[in-house]
Amino acid sequence: MTFDALGVPAALAAALAATGVTKPFPIQAATLPDSLAGKDVLGRGRTGSGKTYAFVLPVLARLATSGHPRRPKQPRALILAPTRELATQIQASITPLADALGLRTMTIFGGVGHGPQTSGLRKGVDIVVACPGRLEDHLKAGNLNLDAVEITVLDEADHMADLGFLPAVRRILEATPATAQRLLFSATLDAGVDVLVQRFMTKPVTHSVDSAQSPVSKMTHHVLHVQSDSRLPVLVDLTAAPGRSLVFTRTKYGAKALTKKLIAQGVPAVELHGNLSQGARTRNLEAFAAGTAKTLVATDIAARGIHVDDVTLVIHADPPVEHKAYLHRSGRTARAGAEGTVITLMTDDQVRDVRDLTRKAGITPKTTKLTAGDPLLTQLAPGERTYVAPAPKPAQSETATRTPRRGRGGRGRPAAQSTTQPAGPRATTSDQPARARSRGRRRGPRKQAA
Repeated sequence: MTFDALGVPAALAAALAATGVTKPFPIQAATLPDSLAGKDVLGRGRTGSGKTYAFVLPVLARLATSGHPRRPKQPRALILAPTRELATQIQASITPLADALGLRTMTIFGGVGHGPQTSGLRKGVDIVVACPGRLEDHLKAGNLNLDAVEITVLDEADHMADLGFLPAVRRILEATPATAQRLLFSATLDAGVDVLVQRFMTKPVTHSVDSAQSPVSKMTHHVLHVQSDSRLPVLVDLTAAPGRSLVFTRTKYGAKALTKKLIAQGVPAVELHGNLSQGARTRNLEAFAAGTAKTLVATDIAARGIHVDDVTLVIHADPPVEHKAYLHRSGRTARAGAEGTVITLMTDDQVRDVRDLTRKAGITPKTTKLTAGDPLLTQLAPGERTYVAPAPKPAQSETATRTPRRGRGGRGRPAAQSTTQPAGPRATTSDQPARARSRGRRRGPRKQAA
């Protein structure tokens, strides 16, 4: 089976081949004949099954052949995604193909300035890849309208329903023409997704290649029963092995704290969670993809939309609460036919929760009780462990002198000042909080923090 045989226009198939993609995946082979024919399509397939090209190709094919001109503030196609990272990766898949066809694309999501997005919309764009929240902001501000949309795609629709995007997604779809073609791709079809299907899709053709619970033959699942004090040493051992590791935590604070601990133990790691600026999120993901940081510690923000080649190990440092999160987290490895290992760390108080979690996920993992240094860790993550010395902290002077300064009422009050200053920006000290300096009349020098 080839893309040409499925009905993909020759120019688009050639552009696809230039990127190294020549053979369709099952979800693509199943959905493309109907989506290219203009039908509404509901495609169900687990994460990593190749859904992106399954909707990107009909979008590009339709716009390339419709003959409608590009107009300011009126995109011709809309692709909705739940996370900024997923929107960015969809854009990366579209760009080389769109460029070959003379089509213009752009992303719209939060965490970055409105100005460049507003400017891009005013210049005119064919395809907008957007997260619902920021797209609604632009709609309300009058920076775009969706009257000219010919085709709309919802990617990871079940996740958008889970995250509470459903009301915004409904309002956005209501702003698109009722006659526009609509494609919806999801790993599961639950109540939230069914609402969208019933309300916005016309006689959709359903293709279910595999479900979220479908087993991945090249993915192995293990549960490591550890004591709390062994959790970090086990994580260090696993992530110090060759290859990329993706480690999941439940909270943003947990991701940040664990990243610092891994770095302190010599494991090059970066974090990814909602408390980071978009610039930091992008830089950290790029470092992980480039291999300068071989471990990414993330919240569920990375459970969908993160596609980095050759992620060999997914570790649930904190088991997720919900089984769908487990499946989507785990789906970051063993993608597109590759092999991968999934490890869940379980402490005594998590035994029942993990048992219920894996049962609902349709997974039968191998459970092993172990401590740091167990030979099984080398079997799960083979190879020589390597550690990188953490960057040294800036040196601080161990001696200090005091110079008087005038406070309220003209009194001289001691202030800490280093006897030496490092080159670069002016050094500051933090041994004396501002509110402590502003009250009390104790005289004489105070001890400087080490």
